[in-house]
Amino acid sequence: MAKRRPSGAGMVRKREDGRWEGRIVIGHKDSGEPIFRYVSAKTQKDLLKKLHQNIEEYRDVNLCEDSKMSLREWLDRWLEEYVAPSVRPSTLEGYRGYIQRNIKPHLGDKPVGKITTEDIRRLYRALQEHGRQEEHPQYGYRLAGSTIRRIHGVLHEALDAAVRENMIARNPTEGVTLPKKKAVPKQILNDAQLERFMKVIQEDKIWHDFFYTELTTGLRRGEICGLMWSDFDEAHGTLSIRRTVHAQKGGRLTTGETKTGTGKRTITLPPSTANLLSKRKKHSYSEWIFPDPLRPERPMRPNAAYIHLKGLLKQAGLPSIRFHDLRHTFATHALASGVDAKTLSGILGHTQASFTLDTYTHVTGDMQKRASESVGSFMENIMVR
Repeated sequence: MAKRRPSGAGMVRKREDGRWEGRIVIGHKDSGEPIFRYVSAKTQKDLLKKLHQNIEEYRDVNLCEDSKMSLREWLDRWLEEYVAPSVRPSTLEGYRGYIQRNIKPHLGDKPVGKITTEDIRRLYRALQEHGRQEEHPQYGYRLAGSTIRRIHGVLHEALDAAVRENMIARNPTEGVTLPKKKAVPKQILNDAQLERFMKVIQEDKIWHDFFYTELTTGLRRGEICGLMWSDFDEAHGTLSIRRTVHAQKGGRLTTGETKTGTGKRTITLPPSTANLLSKRKKHSYSEWIFPDPLRPERPMRPNAAYIHLKGLLKQAGLPSIRFHDLRHTFATHALASGVDAKTLSGILGHTQASFTLDTYTHVTGDMQKRASESVGSFMENIMVR
């Protein structure tokens, strides 16, 4: 029986066309037969240099036969076996969309083991220039840098799994320069704007309780839509956040886990919010605290909340903001009122208080004014002593 050749072993020959060719063993099939990687160059010196680089890369690596699998096949398998069991349906659909639209058309037919870092760079350049399937009125066919970063996240994760499965020696997405991330500016309702917004929702009998609760708890949109009466402890004035509502492709609603492990939490409600929910409960015929107005057996649709928010803002003469900015508004005013970062982090369901501090380092004009008044008052007290 022939001795099994170790990974990294190789040979060199000169071809009939005058070019030099070499091969090294990079793994073995189930039968024990070696899997080769071929390299060619114009001169023997250039070839030996390339071979040396490859030998170093594949030293102590024993790739399996699946390294010849196309990226298309591997991504399908990765989604099914690695991703689907561990993520929410909406996240899975997002991954699948990036793979189908943006990755497979460019690299789908290439064997996983032959994808290089330069292939990844070319992919991102192509997507940046012409990554949209339909022309956008502002961006044309260009994909935003933030979208390319998300595509990179998917591809990086899939190829990391390929490394663990001994399909490739290293992840070719490593070391690729990504487009800079443009931070979406947080838009906070200041004191005057918040007062105008509260006046408008006061007249909206259907949506008042929903938006009042949002502004006094800072829940994520899916979290507030997923609240059930079993989550509300009327005796203690607390609210347990246990689930989140998502709209799948096609519009079907699903409930799932909160965004993070710390997303499952119990918060103490302000007395006004606890009283509001107690009154609401007396007249409720649904298991959901905020049911769909037309189908009370179902939770509120997250998109319906967003659309109605836009209408209320317009009615109040306020700038158009995202639903998530209501969460930012709550957090900003909570900090301004003296709530410490650790407590606020627990209310918001952040994993660490440091994240809360990093997220809300901004200071609004109202906060600056209150801070200056406090400092001025403090200094005046010292001066009169």
